[in-house]
Amino acid sequence: MSRALFIIDVQNDFTEGGALGVDGGAAVAADTTRYLERAFGDYDVVMASRDWHDPEGDNGGHFAQAGTDPDYVVTWPPHCVAGTAGAEYHPGLDLSHVTMHVKKGQGEPAYSIYDGEVEGGASDGATVSAVLEERGITEVDVVGIATDYCVRASVLDAIEHGRHVRVFTDLVAGVARESSDAALLEMGHAGAVLVASDAD
Repeated sequence: MSRALFIIDVQNDFTEGGALGVDGGAAVAADTTRYLERAFGDYDVVMASRDWHDPEGDNGGHFAQAGTDPDYVVTWPPHCVAGTAGAEYHPGLDLSHVTMHVKKGQGEPAYSIYDGEVEGGASDGATVSAVLEERGITEVDVVGIATDYCVRASVLDAIEHGRHVRVFTDLVAGVARESSDAALLEMGHAGAVLVASDAD
């Protein structure tokens, strides 16, 4: 049995003070770091994703057009623009145990880690699905931001790709309580195990 950890979008723009900051985002960064300090040996792959949007254009309709308000469902304010501080990982997330990085949303909407490309090393440019297949990954644990959007999409895609998935409920943060609770319920119904990171 081979296991991967997905760290979803723990970026400055998705944490407190960012363009789309969520409450608890900085805590997810710090707590994920603490978790990895004790558990990194459990994983064959530790994969961290980032939104990485183009600075020009609306990224396939993902950014609200100038002069219009975002609907926060399909269109959003500009965020995680490539090369900006907002697109960088939150400084509370220690990257020393991350073995692969994934950039997603380069010119188009992208919520799931499966929508991105692996960056660096022998797997540069590969899809997440291809890397997991190549390495025989059967189990995936998921942490990150935001519970009700990119965490949800990544979990559902991992299940659809035949992986057994755990969501660490103490290492995620969402945009809103109601939609986050609904997303966790949906993930659980799809087959994800919802559990605290310190559960046996």
